Amino acid sequence: MSLLSGIAAGASVGVTSPSGDISLNFDVDKSGVPLYSIDYKGRQLVAPSRMGLLADETAFTDGFSITGVDTVTVDRSWEPVWGEYSSVRDHFRELAVNLRGENPERELTVRFRVFDDGVGFRYELPVQKGSNYLTLRDELTEYNLTSDNTVYYIPGDYDTDEYIWSETALTDIPAALEKYHKHTEAQRAEGKNIQTPMLMKTPDSVYVNIHEAALVGYPAMLLDVDTDNLKFKTHLVPDRLGVSAYLQMPFNTPWRTFIISDDARDILASQLIMNLNEPTAIEDTSWIKPMKFVGVWWEMFTGNVKTWAYSDDPLAKPGVTDYSKLPSNGRHPANTENVKRYIDFAAEHGIDGVLVEGWNEGWEDWASYRKNRQFLFDKPYPDFDLPLLRDYAREKGVKLIMHHETAANAADYDFQLDRAFKFMKDNNYDAVKTGYVGAIIPRSEHHTSQWMVDHVNRVAERAAEYQIMVDSHEAPRPTGLCRTYPNWLAQESARGGEFESMGGNPPSHTCILPFTRLKGGPMDYTPGLFETRMSYYGEGKDSQAGTTLARQLALYLTMPSPIQMACDLPENYERFADAFQFIKDVPVDWSDSHYLEAEPNRYITVARRDKNSDDWYVGAITGDDGRTATIDFSFLPAGATYEATIYEDAPGAHWKDNPQAYRIRKVTVTPATVLAQPLAPGGGAAMRIVKK
Repeated sequence: MSLLSGIAAGASVGVTSPSGDISLNFDVDKSGVPLYSIDYKGRQLVAPSRMGLLADETAFTDGFSITGVDTVTVDRSWEPVWGEYSSVRDHFRELAVNLRGENPERELTVRFRVFDDGVGFRYELPVQKGSNYLTLRDELTEYNLTSDNTVYYIPGDYDTDEYIWSETALTDIPAALEKYHKHTEAQRAEGKNIQTPMLMKTPDSVYVNIHEAALVGYPAMLLDVDTDNLKFKTHLVPDRLGVSAYLQMPFNTPWRTFIISDDARDILASQLIMNLNEPTAIEDTSWIKPMKFVGVWWEMFTGNVKTWAYSDDPLAKPGVTDYSKLPSNGRHPANTENVKRYIDFAAEHGIDGVLVEGWNEGWEDWASYRKNRQFLFDKPYPDFDLPLLRDYAREKGVKLIMHHETAANAADYDFQLDRAFKFMKDNNYDAVKTGYVGAIIPRSEHHTSQWMVDHVNRVAERAAEYQIMVDSHEAPRPTGLCRTYPNWLAQESARGGEFESMGGNPPSHTCILPFTRLKGGPMDYTPGLFETRMSYYGEGKDSQAGTTLARQLALYLTMPSPIQMACDLPENYERFADAFQFIKDVPVDWSDSHYLEAEPNRYITVARRDKNSDDWYVGAITGDDGRTATIDFSFLPAGATYEATIYEDAPGAHWKDNPQAYRIRKVTVTPATVLAQPLAPGGGAAMRIVKK
């Protein structure tokens, strides 16, 4: 570590990545405005760009001089509790720049970490001589680009991430955003913005993912788009008073992250965001178990007959609070006998768990719930015999997974949290799916504002104290905090598989999510859909899922997560029992991963090794167009011969016209094998590779 002091205003300092490919430069201009820039392989990627924080009490924006520079090189490794790799290398060069401002006196440190695969930086606010409480209005971080890049993005939204992705030139973003009718008028007035994580591709084919890491005590960010100047600017999600955050110093902001490479495969393989998070805060992680599950879920999405609610009575009559006195609607699938059927299916096929949605009191009259009606997380419906099902599942060796839908009443969930978690542990539940559908309560907050960020982090932390694993839906986009709280197995925070029943997801959708949304952490996408024609269910729906059956198997590899659902109905798996065998076999935790082919929005091919055996698995998917994947098996250990069982699209398969055409074949492979694997339009292939 070296220390330099007394650097004059206008002087610049910098640091390069260990390989020398990425260069970070920092200085302050003649007005004392902090500026940074990034070069990649000798080409400027981010031109000098402004930095700073703006608060009511003071502005950390200009008038700064550099008072000291600390540098250090770090090369270490850590072992994830679960993930794509059994060991992750954390190798970077760090530059910490200490700044002092006058009139008023202020201190600020900007800390940069430069890795071989990108850059992270954050603002660090030490205790000040003046006010140590900030009402933060804005973050001025800019991203001045040097070309009109291709951008892969969804529109900025304070409350949902459930959009189809766009691919346009940066300068075409404003026109493209007009098609999103959910883009709120308030945000239109403030200017065009997009979500992170987002991906760019420069004209000379350099890929850049922009996001954030370790989002704690701060709102999530969007990016305002300035097409005239080829620029993005950080846009913090405010509360409805226009305040972005209330901060007490000392305070560190989240890291602003760039994952950078001229090889798209490196974007998928990067662990930069995880590396920028703190090590696990859980001392004993032996109780955290990656898992597959089935659930009472899809039968409610595929039609208008079955419901989450037990009764059609909205409980509007004064004094009516006893559900046992209400008539059942007869359409409630979260009942004892139906759940036993799922438990039996899971036990027969070696599936770890069963998720039950709609088991608890409070689903009646959703609109009335908006007026502060409650879900109760320790009160089963009359037709859900919890003690019987608890004991039945235990006897069968199956775990029940709790569902806590809050209808976005996060304040009430905070109030019930300890009681709900104690109830779970008393009844042998050790995993929960949380949900926040609707407008957040308290009403001044958004799904991605500071208050809600604090709430979901608090839920994960509190769950760890009860040794409970969490799968959160409608929560702020993940930023790698699953490293710190590995009981936080997955999040939704994007348009998931449930939308296959509501108009469908295009085949390209899962070809872009691993480059964008999944860089912050695993997604509960709910793969495993075998019946892709919604007309099959006879409910008057005519949508078609954007996938072949074989592609659904490949998603277990290309959309990695330590908690994976087999989302379809048991009877559909029984119809295609030979294909279902792959879902039964495929692991959810890995010791090594090799990305073989990748192009955003087009295709992904990946090989992974099971953490608990020497078996390898390969998944390949493509977008709307069919292609031939080239699978090079040189990742296999030298000198060994393997048998690959291939689940693939049959000739003539097509995501729309012939989605269930698949075949299964076996081939012998060695490290010298290169396989040309056909993929149908919207199709895929999945392989299990076992040593002979």
